[in-house]
Amino acid sequence: MYSFILQRRVSYAETDRMGYLYYGHYAAYYEAARVEALRAIGIRYRDLEDRHILMPVRRMECRFLAPALYDEMVHISVRIPRLPELRMEFMYELRNEQGKLLNTAFTELVFYDAKLKKPVRAPEELVEKLRPYFTAPENTN
Repeated sequence: MYSFILQRRVSYAETDRMGYLYYGHYAAYYEAARVEALRAIGIRYRDLEDRHILMPVRRMECRFLAPALYDEMVHISVRIPRLPELRMEFMYELRNEQGKLLNTAFTELVFYDAKLKKPVRAPEELVEKLRPYFTAPENTN
């Protein structure tokens, strides 16, 4: 399984009157973590899009446990639980500075060729960059 953590401070502009991170911004936080997680292994969304491969969100689930607060540094953990094929899954956790779990989420994206106007398999380059995180270590006994 591949995992990545992005840190981000909750800005005033992202909060509601209670000083809570507005619920609509969670999806943007998770998108930022997803993009940076792929960038960390050498895959840029822009490069995929330049090759006409888009990744629209097919499904999103989100569970709110406690609010993220104004000026709080949050840690956005993203995990890719399996190698992508036709779809790619991401699991997220958002925690505050004290490590308290505030939110969990899941997204499922599909690979879509904008030129062909149809779903396609995951780009081989992406699969190969992720493969080492899903390969069991060899038994040395």
